Amino acid sequence: MNTESKAVVLLSGGLDSTTTLAIAKSQGYELYCISFNYGQRHAFELNAAKRVATAFGIRSHLIINIDLSCIGHSALTSDIDIPKNRTSQEIESEIPVTYVPARNTIFLSYALAWAEVLDASHIFIGVNAVDYSGYPDCRPEYIEAFERMANLATKSCVEQKLHIKIQTPLIHLTKAQIIRKGIELDVDYNLTHSCYDPLPSGVACGICDSCFLRKKGFFEAGLVDPIQYAK
Repeated sequence: MNTESKAVVLLSGGLDSTTTLAIAKSQGYELYCISFNYGQRHAFELNAAKRVATAFGIRSHLIINIDLSCIGHSALTSDIDIPKNRTSQEIESEIPVTYVPARNTIFLSYALAWAEVLDASHIFIGVNAVDYSGYPDCRPEYIEAFERMANLATKSCVEQKLHIKIQTPLIHLTKAQIIRKGIELDVDYNLTHSCYDPLPSGVACGICDSCFLRKKGFFEAGLVDPIQYAK
């Protein structure tokens, strides 16, 4: 197995990362998934990641335990209210309190370390710069900068045994286009979880930013979202 045939995929259990995994699989990579128990509000998304990894029959699924709640300053890792019932304009107007400080940098760094150990040239991440919540670590210029850093910071790359490529197949797609692509690749979106603030049962709230963008995507794609939402 050469370095070009292996890929590490960041898998949250959400719609975007699951579609990204499906795309990587369709391209014939040997797949290694990495997920994070990072002190987030709930485990439903992580449980979804386990379901998705099992359904895709990936080679290995690594779950990293780190505690970003001790840093806090995010509605996803501390006692800050999750924004609800916001419009598209409100979502796009500012970086929301659901932004987790440096999260993608931290996650990509772990993925980079594993990729170097695996001799894997490709890291897939489901960031999106179109229908998203305005996070700065989802932008193309950020990904390009991290890729440059990755190839400067690792022994295998400096010794020219490896060249890291950060693959972002969703970055310029709308949510509707992402969903259509997933359906084309037979993704079962019922396995996924997107909600920031689900009910204790795990049912999606339907009114947080993430639910809003997901529902908007299915509507614009002309499809029915298979998951259940609270009334």
